[in-house]
This record gives sequence, structure tokens and C-alpha cells, in this order.
Amino acid sequence: MADRTVHLAVYDTFADWETGHTTAHLARNGHTVNTVAATDAPVTTMGGVRIQPDLTLDDLNPEDSALLVLTGASLWDTSDDLAPFARKARAFLDAGVPVAAICGATAGLAREGVLDDRTHTSAVPFYLAATGYKGGDHYRDEDAVTDEEGLLITAGPTEPVAFAREVFARLGVYEGEKLDAWYRLFHDSDASAFEVLES
Repeated sequence: MADRTVHLAVYDTFADWETGHTTAHLARNGHTVNTVAATDAPVTTMGGVRIQPDLTLDDLNPEDSALLVLTGASLWDTSDDLAPFARKARAFLDAGVPVAAICGATAGLAREGVLDDRTHTSAVPFYLAATGYKGGDHYRDEDAVTDEEGLLITAGPTEPVAFAREVFARLGVYEGEKLDAWYRLFHDSDASAFEVLES
């Protein structure tokens, strides 16, 4: 089941809107989405939603997962509380299991050194530069980026649809014409894409 189970990291101040497309369409296409937190205590998202985690970070092993998803959160920039999630992301990448990070999670990965040698994006270059990381030459000014190994997906905070597109491509949820149609429908509101997606 590891190839069908995706782990969504959750923590206080979790940015609700950044993974809605990703998790909803993964679940609709046969994947199980399990939430993982630092402890088994409920967390509260930025939108005030309480989430009861499915498992703790200590219990999460890369071999049991198809993907680890990290969202933005105020805590990425105000404390070191989320550093264990960045360390877990490094363990996933070291094990050859993909990681997808959006918004402030990219800064967490930058602080961990994960972005020093990998193609990536974020909100803006100077946001990551402020972390003191050494990966500035690998920064791409794009909506969402998958690195050359196909293991790390990154996106800025305004690109949840492009972020989802990269995840779907990586996991084979949608491919080719259907992937393009999904993106056109949800990013561009192109009604003509619906017929392609449903065919």
C-alpha cells in the first residue's frame, strides 16, 4: 500500500488552501491521504480547522509512503518548531521517496540544506536567500518545479493548482492530455477541458 499512501504533514498554522486540490484529487483517484504531526495531539490550521493526526512524525517511515507533502505555516518563519518535518523530508529524499513542499515549507527545506543542490522554486528568491541557504543558483522563477531526479516538488504560496499538477504528474494520477486538461480546468477555468478530463 505504500505506493498508494500519501502523507500530509499537519501542524498549527497549517495553510489550509495550499493542498486542497492535491489531497482531494489524490483521494478521488485511489490514494489514501494520512495526516502526520509532531505528536498525536490535534492541530489547528490557519483557517481554524482542527485536525486529529493519523500518526506521529516518529512513526513515519519513507518506505511506507508514496509522497510526503509539506504546506506553508506561520511557524516555518517564526520558530524552529517545524524543523523536524524538514529533517523527515531529508530522510524521504535520501530514501528515494518524493517530497512536495509549498510556501513556507520551502524555507524550512532551505534551512535544512535540502535545496542547496536541487532545482526548486518558492515565493521569491530573496525569501529563501534570507535563510542563508546555498542553493540560490538552483532557484527557478516558475509556478512549480520538479527537480531533475523527480524527487522534490516545490511551489510558491499562490500556486496550489500548479503544485497539484506536479504531484499528479509524479504519482501518475493524471498524465499527458488529461493532466493538461486538469490544469486548464482548475487554473484557467477552461470549460472545454472538462470533456477531455472526463473522457
